[in-house]
Amino acid sequence: MTFANELKKICPNRVLYKKEDVYTYAFDTSKNPDEIIMPAAVVFPKSAVEVSKIVKLAQKNNISIVPRAKGTNHIGSTRPIKNCIILHFSLMDKIIEINKENLIAVVEPNVAIGDLNFELDKLNLFFPPDPSNLAVSTVVGAVCLNSGGPRTFKYGNTKDYVINLEVVLADGTIVETACNIAKNVTGYNLTNLFTGSEGTLGIITKITLKLIPKPQTRLLTLAYFDSLTDAANCSNEIINSGFIPSTIDLIDNFTLKTIESFNPTGLLTDKKAALLIELDGFKESVLSEIKLLKEILIKMNAKNIVQTQDEKQNENIWKARRSAFSALSQVMPDVITEDIVVNRDKIVDFIEHVEFLSKKYNIIAAIMGHIADGNIHPNFALNLEDKNQKENFEKLKDELFYYALKIGGTLSGEHGIGVQKKKYLKDALNKNSYELMKKIKNLLDPNDIFNSGKSL
Repeated sequence: MTFANELKKICPNRVLYKKEDVYTYAFDTSKNPDEIIMPAAVVFPKSAVEVSKIVKLAQKNNISIVPRAKGTNHIGSTRPIKNCIILHFSLMDKIIEINKENLIAVVEPNVAIGDLNFELDKLNLFFPPDPSNLAVSTVVGAVCLNSGGPRTFKYGNTKDYVINLEVVLADGTIVETACNIAKNVTGYNLTNLFTGSEGTLGIITKITLKLIPKPQTRLLTLAYFDSLTDAANCSNEIINSGFIPSTIDLIDNFTLKTIESFNPTGLLTDKKAALLIELDGFKESVLSEIKLLKEILIKMNAKNIVQTQDEKQNENIWKARRSAFSALSQVMPDVITEDIVVNRDKIVDFIEHVEFLSKKYNIIAAIMGHIADGNIHPNFALNLEDKNQKENFEKLKDELFYYALKIGGTLSGEHGIGVQKKKYLKDALNKNSYELMKKIKNLLDPNDIFNSGKSL
């Protein structure tokens, strides 16, 4: 029996293997590879038991497995490699349980974060990690990359809300990393080991999340500045004054202009930078804090201040902010989003270096970032069909990441390593830590069938 036929036996009518059917799975949202590699097959399991059988079959035939959900990955983690199958989670998309009393939710991998929060909202509950494309970003993607988003400063990353995982190991064994209880220090923290592992250690088939009560009110403030330094200093002053905003996002002038030209919402385009600040909590507290916030903004040289009054105004501003990537795609054929973290006292230095590299290599840069935690997202708009631009971007990227490491930063705060940043990993990690990670990979996946060639 051929490998494809054995797959079909496990997942009847749920295996693709013809070239025209698997071609679209050769890509994710990372920049197109020099060589287009198509998977040998794409299989759509419905359960952990089926995943286990697929893993055993892959081991038997020495075929790699690339787990994939919506494919919104920016660093190539869901891109196929030679001699691989795509294990696609699209049929594992159920919210299994929402337990309000215990503040937990149990979900299958392909549940979109936006859909989960839509259901949680009915119960006044909340899952804080907030990727900009939350309508399609999945829970399993957030877990595999330990994603964060704008709310990380106040609420933390995905790892702070994952309390148990069902995982299929390389020999097909199905394990649970903990139990469905919010507080647990029994044994090693296996849950955190798999969270952020980019699908290289095991296949996650079920996720138990910690929930929190939804804040009663949230209000946004959009403040404009004549310089990046003023904006960065203001962000620090807000934090040092005792505020814990759910969001402080930085938006540079080019991003403001691009958003406004693509999706006019009344953003000002004559200022060097803007801060998007969200406060949430009890209504009376937020209304009091937003007045104090305005006083700080005025003191810190904010030139124009817009403060929302209701949820509709909030969503109008967030819609504009989330449209930045799409807006840039109107400027040039390709947009590459990078993800770097530096300490807050290095943010201005780093952004100025991005601007310097943009001019040096003649590549458009639009800068956004979760400035409260130092997570900066330079978006580069270019034409990858232009050989000169493509070569220049590779040079720019090398200088960008090595500069970030030089000033004490690191490679990623939420997008991961994948194939796009793998070459820099040894420089970003302590040598002994890197070797320990390799030992863990070899122990859990000795034949390297899980997302081979990614991350490490």
